[in-house]
Amino acid sequence: MALELNGVPVDDTYCEAFDGIYSRFIITAKHRWLLKSAAYGATALPSTVFGESEGGIDRWLSPSETPDGRHGAIAQVWVQKSKKFMDVLTREMSKRIRQGVLVVPTTRVFNATDSETKFDAELNIGRCGDGYEWEEEMWGRKVIRVPIMFGEFIIERYIGYAEGVAGGNIWYFCDSEESALEAGELAVEALKEIDGVITSFGICSAGSKPETKYPEIGPTTNHYFCPTLKNKIPDSKVPDGVKSIPEIVINGINLDVLKKAMYVCMEVASKVDGVLRISSGNYDGKLGQHKIYLRDIIEEYS
Repeated sequence: MALELNGVPVDDTYCEAFDGIYSRFIITAKHRWLLKSAAYGATALPSTVFGESEGGIDRWLSPSETPDGRHGAIAQVWVQKSKKFMDVLTREMSKRIRQGVLVVPTTRVFNATDSETKFDAELNIGRCGDGYEWEEEMWGRKVIRVPIMFGEFIIERYIGYAEGVAGGNIWYFCDSEESALEAGELAVEALKEIDGVITSFGICSAGSKPETKYPEIGPTTNHYFCPTLKNKIPDSKVPDGVKSIPEIVINGINLDVLKKAMYVCMEVASKVDGVLRISSGNYDGKLGQHKIYLRDIIEEYS
């Protein structure tokens, strides 16, 4: 039976997703513009392909939702699940919080991961106080108060981490850049309403593939699906009439929330004029631990 949503064909395929380790934390600040600077700064560069970390904003919080009653945001940082993930996670959290959050005036950081497993933020972040930092209990949490030239930076001492699922994705085959941008923007906005997911690349314009002519630089362009190569290569997989193929890449704190997010991405885009087909990327099942079938998602959430 053919798949479709709101009259738009959906490929009967699957995406490959991966086990990952995430840390979910709250950033707060005195003013919204300071909060945005810190939240965007701490999560701006997705870079897991280099064995580092991937970040994104989960959702924005009102003052009534934060521990200290100020403007807030929940951010996520992800690393690959490996034997040495803890070393990578603590290093990457240190870099992103120290260079993205601590340097923005009035900011604070609190744990938002529902997990028994935690790391000690005093070791790689609190010690920015050069030994002059101290621990107190504030807002019902153990925090480290780090003296800085602007005043102080406060971070909860123990920040949680847990296992989630990364790399869920949806592709849109569109008749123009305009329809691709409209579909992508609607999807990214809709995901902001789902607690526990991030799309660290936003509207991703450059899907990659595992094989490459230049392994020293990492993954390269997925040439089979580049519209500008359609009439230049014999193995193009770009359908007629397709001018742009954006990808929405999603990480979720569990498989259920990831599947829900994938459905939402399909459903909102299927209502956009110019979206000719919806699909998902995979590598023949060779890389990811999870196969998430679009048919199963549609049957579960429609």
